[in-house]
Amino acid sequence: MRIGILGSGLMGGKLGTIFARAGHQVVFSYARSERKLVRLAREAGAKARAGTPREAAQHADAVLLAVHWLRFDDVLKQAGDLSDKVVVTCSLPMNEDDSALVVGTTSSGAEALAKKIPKARVVAAFNTVPSEVLFDVYDTRRRARRPSLVYCGDDRRGKELAAGLIRDAGFDPVDAGPLRIARYTEPFALLVGQLAYEGEGGPELAYRFERFRK
Repeated sequence: MRIGILGSGLMGGKLGTIFARAGHQVVFSYARSERKLVRLAREAGAKARAGTPREAAQHADAVLLAVHWLRFDDVLKQAGDLSDKVVVTCSLPMNEDDSALVVGTTSSGAEALAKKIPKARVVAAFNTVPSEVLFDVYDTRRRARRPSLVYCGDDRRGKELAAGLIRDAGFDPVDAGPLRIARYTEPFALLVGQLAYEGEGGPELAYRFERFRK
């Protein structure tokens, strides 16, 4: 699969690296410097390269949007037409100093994104775990009991593709329903962040849902 990374910071850089190591063709884009993109591509291996947002999105089967909420308009403009593209967003609608959500309760950042690109297939995923745990989960992906990762969206094909990427990254995908459920998963991500960055034990934190049946 061809995957374009729009936003090659902590989340985008690590997820792009994992996707490349899992065998996908990856294009890293939209970082602070071209040098960083080149370094990420080199470290990710032969399946990865650096490019512009337009190059990352143009021939991609899926696009990972991993930029700050305040940069959505800029990166979308640079990426160009995303019609019919599967856009997996791991971004949260945070304010400038990342202290609070600016969208919530009656809508979500994922729904706001879908309105900006109405012809794309938007799925919200990967935003409920800290970036620090991603490589550890990938490295232990062959375990029988994997950590969970929730995702949601309105498009069946987009959700199937996202679920495959979640499995490739070492998680057990949990379908939370339509995109409007991001109204709950985005605040949940802040809870996970609180436990990861303010709790004991460090940020290498994941979660797992289990069903108990008699």
